[in-house]
Amino acid sequence: MGTTDPFLAKGWIRSLELQFKLLDMKDGDRVKCTAYMLRDDASLWWEIAAHGLNLATLTWDQFKEAFYGKYFPADVRGRLTREFMSLRQGDSSMAEFMRKFDRGCHFVLIIARHAAQNLRHFMDGLRLTLRRDVMLMRPASYDEATPCAFQAEHALRDIDFEMQQKQHQAQSSSQP
Repeated sequence: MGTTDPFLAKGWIRSLELQFKLLDMKDGDRVKCTAYMLRDDASLWWEIAAHGLNLATLTWDQFKEAFYGKYFPADVRGRLTREFMSLRQGDSSMAEFMRKFDRGCHFVLIIARHAAQNLRHFMDGLRLTLRRDVMLMRPASYDEATPCAFQAEHALRDIDFEMQQKQHQAQSSSQP
C-alpha cells in the first residue's frame, strides 16, 4: 500500500516469496502477480516506475531492486546494518534482545549465514553477567546459546529476588 515502514515492505516481499515458492511460480509471473497486488501509493509508484523498465524481460530480482529502492532504500539498510553490528543487550530482556538480533540477521546475512560468526555476535551483545553464564555452558551455535541465555537470565532474576528478600528480612529484624 506504499507504507514507509521498511520492515513491513521487506516482510511483505518475504511473505510473497514464500507463496511463490509454494506455488512454484516463474519469474515473470511473480512480477505480474506482485504488480497486481500493489495498492494505493505503491500502485501509483509502480505505474511510474514501470515506464522505465522492460516488463517483458523484468526479473523478480530486478523488481525487488526497484521496490526496495523505493520502500527500503540503501541508506535505511545501511543504518539497520550499523545498528545490528553495534547491538548490545543493555537493560533489555532476553526476549527483546533476541527479537532485535533475529531481525538484524536479515540485514547482515554474512553473519546470519555463518554459524560461528552468528554465535560470536550474539555472545558479544549479551549483558556481561549473562555472557559469562552462557559461556560456561559452551554452546556450539546460536540455537544452543539462546535457551542457555534464557536460563541464565531466569537464574539472575531468582538471585536478585533472593537478595531483595534477605535485605528485607535484615531490615525487618534490625528494627526495634
